[in-house]
Amino acid sequence: MKKIEKFLEKYFMPLAVKLGSYKALAAIRDGIVLSMPLIIIGSFFLILGNLPIPNYDEWLAGLGGIDEHMTHVVNSSFGIMGLISVFGIARSYANSFNVDGVSAGIIAISAWLVLTPNIPNDDLGEGVPVTYLGSRGLFVAIVVGLLSAYIFQKIVNKDIIIKMPEGVPPAVSKSFAALIPGAVILIGAFLIEFVTTKLGVENIHDLLADVLSGPMSILGGTVGGAIVVAMLNSLFWFAGIHGGNMVGSVMNPILLINTDANRLAFQAGKELPNIITSPFFDMFVYIGGGGATLALVTIIMFASRSQRNKSVGGVAFVPGIFNINEPAMFGLPIVFNTTFLIPFILAPMVNVLITYFSMSSGLVPRTNGVAVPWTMPPIISGFLATNSIRGSILQIVLIAIDILIYYPFFRVVDKNYLKEEQEGTTEN
Repeated sequence: MKKIEKFLEKYFMPLAVKLGSYKALAAIRDGIVLSMPLIIIGSFFLILGNLPIPNYDEWLAGLGGIDEHMTHVVNSSFGIMGLISVFGIARSYANSFNVDGVSAGIIAISAWLVLTPNIPNDDLGEGVPVTYLGSRGLFVAIVVGLLSAYIFQKIVNKDIIIKMPEGVPPAVSKSFAALIPGAVILIGAFLIEFVTTKLGVENIHDLLADVLSGPMSILGGTVGGAIVVAMLNSLFWFAGIHGGNMVGSVMNPILLINTDANRLAFQAGKELPNIITSPFFDMFVYIGGGGATLALVTIIMFASRSQRNKSVGGVAFVPGIFNINEPAMFGLPIVFNTTFLIPFILAPMVNVLITYFSMSSGLVPRTNGVAVPWTMPPIISGFLATNSIRGSILQIVLIAIDILIYYPFFRVVDKNYLKEEQEGTTEN
C-alpha cells in the first residue's frame, strides 16, 4: 500500500497538477457549463412532451398542438448549446489572461457565425441553421472560442487598442478597446470561410467534426474508452483532485454531442444511436459521485461498528443520495486511503460494463437525451434518463453490486477503527 501511495505521489500527482493548470481545458469546461441551465430546463420540456403513457402524444396534440410548442422550447434551449458555449469558452479563456472576457465572448460569437453556413430564404432573408446552433456546432465553438480569445488577449496585452480619454464611461471604453482585436478576429474568420469555400469545403462544422470525432469517439463511444474514463476519474479523485473537472474538460464535448443526438432521435421517434452519453456516466456509472460511493456511504450508515465510521456515515449518507460525495472523500477519508483504492476504481468500471451491455442488449433503454441534473437521486434519475422503470431497476442492481465490491474493504477499515477505539478506551 505504501508503494502505491509513493507511486501516485511521484508520477500521478504531477501529471494531475499539470493538466489542471492548462487554461484552455478550464475554459472549455467552464464555457460548456454555462449552457447547462438551458439544457436542464429544455430537458424538462422534453420529458413532459414524451411521457411513457399510452396515447399521451395524441392527447397533447389535441391541446391546440401544444406538443409542437414544447418542442420549440427544447430546440431553443437544449438546441443552442453551441452558440452559448462559444461565448462561454471565449469569455473564460480571456478572463484567465485578465482581459475583458465579455467583449472576447461577443466577438467569438460573431466569428463563429461567420464560419457557420446560412440558409437563404426569399421571404425572411438569410437564416442560421438550427442544426449548427446546438451540439453539431460544438467542435467549432471550442476551436473558435479558444482561438479568438487568445488573439484578443494578445492584442490587448500588447496595448494595441484604441484608448478613450479619462471620464468616458467604462462600457464605452471597453467597446472601443475591443475594436482592433475584434476586427482582426473577424477578418481572419472571413478569410477562413472564403478560402475553405473556394477549396470546395461546403461546411467547416462537418469538416472539423469528421476530423475530431474519430479520435474522441474512441473514448466517448466505446466501452473500452468508457472504462478508461471511469478509471481516470477515480484516480484523480483518489489523488485529491476533482476527477469530474479534469476528465470532463476533455470528455464533455463528445458526451454532450452523443446526448443531443439521442435527444433528436428520441423526439423524432427513431432508434437512439448512442449508449455512452453524459447521463450514462452521471446516472449509472458515478452513482453517489466519483467512485460510485453511494454504496460505500450506505454500508457506513447501516453497518458501521466503530464510532468514527458512524459519525462519517451520519454526515455523508444524505449528500451521497444527491451524488455529493466530498464528505466521504475527505471525512472517511477515501483520498489517499489505499485500502479503498481497489473498490474505488473497480466499482465504476463494473458499472460501465453492466450498464453498457444492459443497454446494448436492449434489456434497458438507452438514455433518451434528457439532461437529468447530476444531483437527482438514483431510481428517479434512472427513470427520467431512460423514460423507463427499467432504468431505475438497473440503478438498484448497480448499487447492490457496488455494495458487494466495497463491503470487504470497508470491513477491514471498520475493524481497525474499532480496535483503535477499544484500545484507546482501555488506556484511558
